[in-house]
Amino acid sequence: MQPVHPIRTEPFSPLLAERFTRPNGAEGFTLIELIFVVAIVAILLALAYPAYTDQIRKARRADAVSTMMATAQYMERCFTQTNAYNGCTQPAGLSADEYYNISVDPYTANTYTIQAEPQGAQATDPCGTYTLDYLGNKSSDGSDSDRCWADT
Repeated sequence: MQPVHPIRTEPFSPLLAERFTRPNGAEGFTLIELIFVVAIVAILLALAYPAYTDQIRKARRADAVSTMMATAQYMERCFTQTNAYNGCTQPAGLSADEYYNISVDPYTANTYTIQAEPQGAQATDPCGTYTLDYLGNKSSDGSDSDRCWADT
């Protein structure tokens, strides 16, 4: 007795195999298949690239804010030793890479203001220049200062 469904050793029947082979025997992808794949990749890149660049911008902002906080700590330590800010210098070795210029603006014996000004690729950042003063007041000259500080 033969099984109801015989096991095939070939993937297609000979008629289907003839139908799916190209007449000239060429192998590979067709132009339509390649265009379809390129279109899918382009759509994925169009969706993913803006999100990627936004995350890079946020990471650079966080680096600038971290550098500003470290500078503020340095200024406070100097104040506890000298009882004045104007004897303090900007600490060496602190950097926000080449994307922000960190500076301690003119300060008096009792005040200072730290600014992080965006440079290079970060210059078009909507948050703009970050400012931190001796009281811990945070601001930026961008359109939404609170959101900019909260994102870091």
